[in-house]
Amino acid sequence: MTLIKSISGIRGTIGGKVGDNLTPIDAVKFASAYGTWLKSYRNKETYNVVIGRDARPSGKMIQELVINSLQGLGINVVSLELSTTPTVEMAVKLEHADGGIIITASHNPVEWNALKLLNEKGEFLDGKEGKAILDLVEAEDYDFSKVENLGKRTNHNSYIDLHIEEILKLDDVLVEDIKQQKFKVVLDAVNSTGGISIVPLLEQLNVEVIQLYCEPTGQFPHNPEPLKKHLTELSKTVIKHNADFGIAVDPDVDRLAFMDENGEMFGEEYTLVSVADYILSRRAGNTVSNLSSSRALRDVTEKHGGQYTASAVGEVNVVKTMKDTEAVIGGEGNGGIIYPDLHYGRDSLVGLALFLSHLSQKQMKVSELRKTYPSYFMAKEKIQLTPQIDVDEILKKVENLYKDENLTTIDGVKIDFENSWVHLRKSNTEPIIRIYTEAPSQNKADELAEKMISEIKTLT
Repeated sequence: MTLIKSISGIRGTIGGKVGDNLTPIDAVKFASAYGTWLKSYRNKETYNVVIGRDARPSGKMIQELVINSLQGLGINVVSLELSTTPTVEMAVKLEHADGGIIITASHNPVEWNALKLLNEKGEFLDGKEGKAILDLVEAEDYDFSKVENLGKRTNHNSYIDLHIEEILKLDDVLVEDIKQQKFKVVLDAVNSTGGISIVPLLEQLNVEVIQLYCEPTGQFPHNPEPLKKHLTELSKTVIKHNADFGIAVDPDVDRLAFMDENGEMFGEEYTLVSVADYILSRRAGNTVSNLSSSRALRDVTEKHGGQYTASAVGEVNVVKTMKDTEAVIGGEGNGGIIYPDLHYGRDSLVGLALFLSHLSQKQMKVSELRKTYPSYFMAKEKIQLTPQIDVDEILKKVENLYKDENLTTIDGVKIDFENSWVHLRKSNTEPIIRIYTEAPSQNKADELAEKMISEIKTLT
């Protein structure tokens, strides 16, 4: 089916032919390239890499291939087994490791898997580092170790607990205030590692958890992307149990979405908006999200006297911009919270703890909290690519067509109109052009997306 190589890692469907899909051979080649690059980059005598995976069925197989490849290069491995993306990122920091690999295809369906690559800070690699690894994959230039120098493996299954401990120490996480509220929530963990991470966090905060798909079997009961159309069971369960709100996470727990007490989506864009509102109410500071995220974050930031900056799409770009602007909170509009006081990575666990802290102070229902924020509506569409389509040429034509508008071209083309915007970009993970729009009503957002699709078709 599909194999996608990018600076952030390799992603593909399991089975099929080498080079066309994510096969065992591709996993070994990519892990070997990463390990080879790491040894050159760090230039030390001993090397340690942290490995963790989500619960999808192919994870164990890919994990063992990756670990054995790194050991063959003389690299020691700390295996977390079932874990979350933010937990692996935290573990790299706490272990003082040289890097990390997360085996997860994030929100993609069960037939997909991927290797996400981290540096010694527990952060995703930048473009230059990623390209160096891709070059090594193409060259297949690996130098494996002799038998006496093979890497060692250590299994460490307590890092989720350590991750939670670090969150509960944070000044902005109001542990006692949350406990007093005795919240009741429903959690949809899509049968992956949210069940073994979010549940114990909530239990330590005295939150009653009604568990929905919280066994880490890897058998996703629905499309794992936490969008409204996939969360009908969560909606019904929130209403049935008269819960305060619902929570949905993706398989590797770096995307966080909420549902109000009426079973209505809070809006994944507003996960970051609400958490930012809370942090900025406690201290002045700046915020960052990517170009495809809602204007609501800008509005909330400016209300608190801070400065909002938009980055190119991609966590590594958000993180760089956050560091450049000394942002106190940031992330992506897909429900990804990046809280620098803990670490520079999207983290649903800390995002949830901060949201609960916010609710404990606001003393209002989730539906009421949502009404306190500017109301924007988004449409997210896509156009499938074919070999005949020159994406860069299309984007250049769109840029020229709207040259008199407010344009941003650091990542595709974003056109800012007075009361709406549209962002067109080539996906890094799928063979598509993504089309994001935002407007004051859903109809207007949908109409703007359809207008752009029609115009693109006339340009091809």
